[in-house]
Amino acid sequence: MTQMSMFGQPNELPEKPAGDQAVTLKVLITVKAAPNPSEKYGETVCVAGLSLDPIRPGWIRLYPINFRELGGDESFKKYDILSVKAVPARQDSRRESWRPQMHTLKVTGHLNPWTPRRRWLDPAISTDTTMCSLHRGATMASQSLALIRPRRISDLRITRHAGWTKEQQAKINDYVSQFSLFDNEDRTPLRAPRFAGTYHYQCAEPDCGGHKQGFIDWEFVAFQLLRLRGMDDDTAAEHLHRRFLDEICGPSHDVAFYVGNVAAHPRTFSVLGVYYPPRAKSTPR
Repeated sequence: MTQMSMFGQPNELPEKPAGDQAVTLKVLITVKAAPNPSEKYGETVCVAGLSLDPIRPGWIRLYPINFRELGGDESFKKYDILSVKAVPARQDSRRESWRPQMHTLKVTGHLNPWTPRRRWLDPAISTDTTMCSLHRGATMASQSLALIRPRRISDLRITRHAGWTKEQQAKINDYVSQFSLFDNEDRTPLRAPRFAGTYHYQCAEPDCGGHKQGFIDWEFVAFQLLRLRGMDDDTAAEHLHRRFLDEICGPSHDVAFYVGNVAAHPRTFSVLGVYYPPRAKSTPR
């Protein structure tokens, strides 16, 4: 039987249930990835978080979610607590992946910074799990979500986003072309973000040679849309670098990265978000 501490993580990654019957999940949302084009929904978002149910401990991935379809009662943000019925995602072999039944989604609470969050998330940073160990053990059925502590963050490289691929643009075009006079949905095409970001860091493994991983947090994209309007590229990139490296990953924070892999390429991980509670003054750098 899987064991976990009161606020900790299981010793073993639980298997998905064998059947396809929906179960109710209670999840502390920690990750909202940037939206990607979808032919059916226009755009979809991958959401992940920590299960608060001791019967089903560990990380949970919820996909697909289309935030444009969510009403006021169903919309949610990071560190909200959700109750939602979901079925195991059978087309996704990753153990943490579930397909939510969106009409059942309810926001039941929120954890404000930072003490209530730390009770759950600090124990989730396992000293036995590093980015190097995740790479070494990566298979289609291995751990695909984690909260890892970087030993050293050397840079956040900001580059111009390459734009949507032909396949992604085709999905957007197909979705928008489905618009009719009797359709009340928002069919505004999803725009590619202006910039892409890549974190360069070493994990806690002593002989780590370094990792370079794309940063795909929704907050990174939202910051561009809301805070960088009217700025030239150099100034905008400087603001992004200052916010997501100098400030969030600065010496005053106990930084950890939410990381996750790609279903079809289990060794390809991205930084899904940053966990950055304040560092205790007595804690050495």
